Amino acid sequence: MHDSRETFVNHAFVTGYPVKHSRSPLIHGHWLKQFGIRGSYRAHEVTPEAFPDFMRQIKEGTTGFCGGNVTIPHKEAAFRLADRPDELSAELGAANTLWLENGKIRATNTDGRGFLANLDERARGWDRISTAVILGAGGASRAVIQAIRDRGVKTIHVVNRTPERARELADRFGTAVHAHSLAALPEVVSGAGLFVNTTSLGMDGEPAPAIDFSGLTPDAVVTDIVYVPLKTPLLRQAEEQGLRIVDGLGMLLHQAVPGFEKWFGLRPVVDETLRQIIISDMERHA
Repeated sequence: MHDSRETFVNHAFVTGYPVKHSRSPLIHGHWLKQFGIRGSYRAHEVTPEAFPDFMRQIKEGTTGFCGGNVTIPHKEAAFRLADRPDELSAELGAANTLWLENGKIRATNTDGRGFLANLDERARGWDRISTAVILGAGGASRAVIQAIRDRGVKTIHVVNRTPERARELADRFGTAVHAHSLAALPEVVSGAGLFVNTTSLGMDGEPAPAIDFSGLTPDAVVTDIVYVPLKTPLLRQAEEQGLRIVDGLGMLLHQAVPGFEKWFGLRPVVDETLRQIIISDMERHA
């Protein structure tokens, strides 16, 4: 077996608009250094208007990139413009990871895998549940719904300010998913073993509404895909009510693993050292 560290030098990217806030270069830079790989990973800002041309240039090989990550607002366009999106990204209608293979751009979405890996690491046994509640029906909720459905959660209640958007997700992801307005939250929380906030409530320290988690099962887990601040107002509320909580940082870290392996040929591990690098960066920019 060849040593991938010596036989090629690959370059990967993260693109979005804006993208300067992305912590992905820190994550992948840490792994590149750890493995002694001479490749690179950098932020590359692209406007929505220029994104189709950027995808064409990747395919033609003129960018020098072997692949990369795609973030807001390009995930849907990345899926549409990829030559070979996989089934995960096809159901989501969005891709966050691209790589060149035999002159074709392949695409997947690793957000759901990152979400599950974070829960598996920090709340072992969480998946013995049968019912989950998802707060929010935006783009971020799709990968979470798909992931927990595929893990075997039988009943998934999606609660949203505008129930029409929740119903769109129920139509997309099948009979396990049920749509509700915010008014139904106290009812659907009853007996659930997982509560996930996929909205921006509490982001950057903004206040969040009070939620009564007492209807959840005693061993339930409350998690938030927001990771700035690390302990969001919703997580603080859940912790004060005696529940297990999982912050959203691990989702960011774990979703990066499959892409790194595609581009650089080695599978990295999410460890406490990496987590502390990102936390220190968050504290510097607080």
